[in-house]
Amino acid sequence: MPLGLGRRKKASPLVENEEAEPIRAGLNVAGLEGLDGGVVGVGEGATSEGLPPPPNSMRPRLIFHTQLAHGSPTGRIEGFSNVRELYAKIGEAFGIPPAEVMFCTLNTHKVDMDKLLGGQIGLEDFIFAHIKGQKKEIEVYKGEDALGLTITDNGAGYAFIKRIREGSVIHQIQVINVGDMIESINGHRLIGCRHYEVAKMLKELPKGKDFTIKLVEPLKAFDMISQRSGGSRSASGIQLGTGRGTLRLRSKGPATVEEVPSAFEEKAIEKVDDLLESYMGIRDSELAATMVELGKDKKNPDEFAEALDETLGDFAFPDEFVFDVWGAIGDAKVGRV
Repeated sequence: MPLGLGRRKKASPLVENEEAEPIRAGLNVAGLEGLDGGVVGVGEGATSEGLPPPPNSMRPRLIFHTQLAHGSPTGRIEGFSNVRELYAKIGEAFGIPPAEVMFCTLNTHKVDMDKLLGGQIGLEDFIFAHIKGQKKEIEVYKGEDALGLTITDNGAGYAFIKRIREGSVIHQIQVINVGDMIESINGHRLIGCRHYEVAKMLKELPKGKDFTIKLVEPLKAFDMISQRSGGSRSASGIQLGTGRGTLRLRSKGPATVEEVPSAFEEKAIEKVDDLLESYMGIRDSELAATMVELGKDKKNPDEFAEALDETLGDFAFPDEFVFDVWGAIGDAKVGRV
């Protein structure tokens, strides 16, 4: 069955290893009372345009322990409902401006891109906040079409480097590292831009010419100095919470407590995750889970495509990819590997 033509605007296809990978950004935590061992979910793609946060009287007293990644006493934070509020609470706890917080990792102080605070937070997770460190300005010669970068953002206006492909143009420049925030390119300030906007700008830089990039690296502890992380590929296993179920939050609609995914859903998520890597060069199990959820009850690929446009329209997935994802979900339903 053909997919509907002209149903959505098209974006320039992302080039290999210059793609944008989102960090989910809208922590609605209302209704969490009594969820022993559950998780706090970060709404898919929610931004400041999403639903308003619940009133303070409706927010549960969920307390998380946190430290600054380069070293600090342990702080306790509570009462946040989105990423910006989380950073504000971290700022209050440690007496720093919220804008100093670049991103957070869970249960490790290292710049580990597989442990980024993303789609969900376990109630027992320990939050490490990475704050701004040294600034640097580098002149780069774009000798190939692809620079070898994967870009993500923190949900609060900072885009940073998630992965550097081995052997790429950027990999040869030792002062550029995973975790570096991209402040500007050729004097164009990028604070407040989304990941895909930064990736598009990098893609459109002319081949065979120099460009200037300003970066801010995370402040490092002594044992982290001179370590360069390649941003290893995520494990294929899907972690979707513990205890009785998973709390999923969305940019539209209320939060829901769901059962642990069925065997069909786990297989479908893994297959869709493989397709994301094949088409876009990223692995994002939370994005894959969202796509499976959108497609599992649809009757045909056109309905599925419309659902993707409504919920994940910023990605502008090509028709071929959407059809392959629909096929992967269908294969998983009937048990085909």
